[in-house]
Amino acid sequence: MTSTDRYLARGPRVGIRRFTADDRQEFTALVRQSMDLHRPWLFPPGTDAAYDGYLARLQEPLREGFLICAHDSGRIAGYLTVNNIVHGAFLSGAIGYGVFAHAAGRGLMSEGLRLVRRYAFGPLGLHRLEANIQPSNEQSIRLVERAGFRLEGFSPDFLFVDGAWRDHERWALTREMVQKDEED
Repeated sequence: MTSTDRYLARGPRVGIRRFTADDRQEFTALVRQSMDLHRPWLFPPGTDAAYDGYLARLQEPLREGFLICAHDSGRIAGYLTVNNIVHGAFLSGAIGYGVFAHAAGRGLMSEGLRLVRRYAFGPLGLHRLEANIQPSNEQSIRLVERAGFRLEGFSPDFLFVDGAWRDHERWALTREMVQKDEED
């Protein structure tokens, strides 16, 4: 990364960067265009006010937010957040993410997740990332499987989503798992 480069990390097709207020219009338009893809699992901010509140929460010290952007167009392909970051002996965070309809099925989120994984285990200094996924969200499960996450358990009534408490599978990845994969 150069001093003028907005990207925190780059892969062959995408880069990751922080959310900004300037992204509001593009992000909210993409959310509205992708509602059919996201429902019933995700409810990202689709209005200016909701985006501004989301951006403010991403400034909290226990959160990190990343936009995944295509190099060829600069267009936002998806996003990934690391939430509930715990320091000390745990060094862990829980990820949340979404791809936008125009980028779905093209492998851009897989590449973006690998970049965030590297950033989380590098500059952020984390040891563990966790993803909590509703069992029926097959695309999301395949995404974390491709990234090397392992299934660790099942949490009934884990998160309040779309008006009800929903069961989730717990998937996790540690720095050692990534290092082992890179050595093989």
